[in-house]
Formats: sequence, structure tokens, C-alpha cells
Amino acid sequence: MFTYPFFSALAALSLFIVSAQAATAPAPAVPQLTAAATEFLEAHNQARAAVGVEPLEWSEKLGKDASLFVRYQRNKFGCGFANLTDSEYGGNQIMAGSVSVAPRVAVAEWVKEKDFYIHANNSCVAEHECGVYTQVVWRDSKEVGCSQASCVKEKASLTICFYDPPGNVVGESPY
Repeated sequence: MFTYPFFSALAALSLFIVSAQAATAPAPAVPQLTAAATEFLEAHNQARAAVGVEPLEWSEKLGKDASLFVRYQRNKFGCGFANLTDSEYGGNQIMAGSVSVAPRVAVAEWVKEKDFYIHANNSCVAEHECGVYTQVVWRDSKEVGCSQASCVKEKASLTICFYDPPGNVVGESPY
């Protein structure tokens, strides 16, 4: 019977040490976003907040896929528009006549189409498009990832963002 209290004290001490170590264990590191990723995300979420839509989260996977795609496009076709129709994601792109475009400027260009979007009947003003704007604010999209490539020879740049789940479902309102 003498060993039973000793065992209990030893077990309690072990449990205390394990608990203390668990309480002080560092939290897993959350990857820091690059300045460009932060700028893309903030610009998107500002537009979404303006219409009452939940913010997007940055997706490293979408960012990597956008990077691979934009570099492929640059290397094979210059900074011309890419065919995004076969992508599993929603997508926006912009080709600019300068080698460098700030991420917030690229998103602002897409958001300018808001002027042509008629929410009341979920359509665009005649003779105008507004699909890149509606993708930015699509309520069901939860993640975004973007990338840019410079085309020195063409003196241009290409920006592509992917969205998951994709938006612009025919017949559905973005918000």
C-alpha cells in the first residue's frame, strides 16, 4: 500500500509537466503573405465589403497555380490575354501597357466595371461588360490567389487571379 500514494504523486507530477509543456508549446507558424498578396487581398476585400460580401482568404494553392499559368502565358504567348475558360477556377486577368502594375491597380480596373453592373436585374448596361467585377464580388467565392508576369519585350504585364469556388454562374446574382 505504500507504493500506491507514491505512484499517484509521480503520476500527478508527470501530468503537470506534460500539461505545462503543452501550454507553452508554440503555435504552428502561419505563413506571412507577401506584400503583393496582401495588396491583392485587401483590394478584393475592400470591393466586397462595399456590397456587403464576406472577405476572401488568400490561397497559396491558387497563387501558385496563377503563377504557373501567368508564366506559361508569358513564355508562350507574351502578355496577351490567356484563355481561362477551361480552368477549374473563376478567373480575372488584365494586360497592361507597362512592365509593372501594382496589384491594387489591377483589381481597381476590374472593380471599375461596377459602374456598368445593374444589381436590380443582374445585368450589365448595354454595350458594356461587367463579368470581371462580378467575379471580384461573387459571394460564394471564398479564396483568391493571384500572380503577375512582366513581358519586357512587349513592354507590358499580365495579371491573373483565380477564385475558388468560381463565380459568374449564369442566372445567379453575385450578391
